[in-house]
Amino acid sequence: MNAWLSASVASLQGSWDPVLVSIQWVFMIYFVAINLGYLILNYISAFQIVRYMREYRANYLPPGLREYQPPVSIVLPAHNEEKSVVATVHSLLKTHYPEFEIVVVNDGSSDRTREALIEAFGLVKVPEAYRARLHTEQVQGVYASAQYPQVRMVDKDKGGKSDAINAGINCVRYPLFCVVDADCILQPESLSRVVRPFLEDRRVVASGGVLRVLNGCTVANGMLSKVGLPDRWLPCFQVIEYLRAFLFGRMGWSPLNALLIISGAFGVFYKERVIAIGGYRGDTVGEDMDLVIRLHRNLREEKRDYRIVFVPDPVCWTEVPSDFKSLRNQRVRWQRGLAESLWSNITLMFRRRGGVVGWLAFPFMLLFEFLGPIIEVIGYVAMIVLALAGLVPLKTFLVFLAAAIGMGMLLSVNAMLLEELSFGLYARPLQQLRLFLVAILENFGYRQMNSCWRLYGILLWLFGLRKHHHWGHINREGTWQHEQPEGEMAPTSHTVDGSVHP
Repeated sequence: MNAWLSASVASLQGSWDPVLVSIQWVFMIYFVAINLGYLILNYISAFQIVRYMREYRANYLPPGLREYQPPVSIVLPAHNEEKSVVATVHSLLKTHYPEFEIVVVNDGSSDRTREALIEAFGLVKVPEAYRARLHTEQVQGVYASAQYPQVRMVDKDKGGKSDAINAGINCVRYPLFCVVDADCILQPESLSRVVRPFLEDRRVVASGGVLRVLNGCTVANGMLSKVGLPDRWLPCFQVIEYLRAFLFGRMGWSPLNALLIISGAFGVFYKERVIAIGGYRGDTVGEDMDLVIRLHRNLREEKRDYRIVFVPDPVCWTEVPSDFKSLRNQRVRWQRGLAESLWSNITLMFRRRGGVVGWLAFPFMLLFEFLGPIIEVIGYVAMIVLALAGLVPLKTFLVFLAAAIGMGMLLSVNAMLLEELSFGLYARPLQQLRLFLVAILENFGYRQMNSCWRLYGILLWLFGLRKHHHWGHINREGTWQHEQPEGEMAPTSHTVDGSVHP
């Protein structure tokens, strides 16, 4: 009996051998391709950041040129952001920039967002003309402040983030507009840094900045006064994620003019160019990526010489999710937005005049960022099942696991090292040690969990579920906010080289 059973298992395993070999080769080729792509972006980013630091470390913008900076309208879409929106506006008012305005768009908030803004800035309703060049939900009124003439508020019915930004674009006065999330804090030089590409190159139509994790930091009266790491592990993992995504991903594509996303939390655009393509789409949750891809597609169709660039300074600080539910909802939303943006603009890929963005960046994003969670989850499950069934040698499974986790560690540690060698915001030895531990530990469960959430987001998109989920809120703690009495020592800010000055 035992002999017959052994023979049956051997026969079954023999029949599966060609299939198993094929599966292993597919995963191996995909694994090599994705990590080779990330390593290439890694080295391009490292070269670009070193050059950037060499050019701009001493003085970002000579004082004599500051008055030549073009005026900018800051659009701040807000829905149920009473805990953070006032601090964000105070932060923006401290911006070192010659001429700017702040247009807060209250998108039908059900909390006290509207009342908090009115009380904090003395806003009153004014009979201002509203030119609806982009279609939006009904605008109930425009408010202005006598005490803060740079601040206005657009009060409108709820329509989603895209609709709110479009309403803000209809109301702005200046040719450049900057979109900032209501839970973000900007440093005084942030706007100057992200606008500088428009001064240096007339072809620039959009410029994006880097996001950093605000959890664990201290903000006093709208100013970042202390940079720190979060106390909890979940936000700490996201510190490494953000370093990887911005310093490697976006910095790597920018010099190739193939940047496919400018974060919806901080980006500057030419108003007329955005209006020409119909503004932000309201039928996608990935409105930021969709807008940039449509800009690429439209400008290439018109055969224009243009640039969409990324600025690597630590210019915008945002609160990230600190609980699993909020983080899951955010990552599901991001993956759905990625899927919607790619598939609605699929004609950009491999088109005749697609350039690097159409022939390299778009396929890379589709193959590795969109399909990546599917391949990764299936790969892990398949290898575990086959190893448990004895169809794949344990040694092969362990080699696969070690290679996958080891490459993830390499990319994370590289991101951390590049941050310390360039901007050095986490300068204390204990901070660096903790970041190193986080870069190692995130590969044991956290990244795999994120892949599962992203796969779930793909399934929601594939089956057309949750189509009308526009605002991706997280639970705000706001523990980084601190009020400081007037007359005390002014809060500190960080220069481009990471040093601190009063």
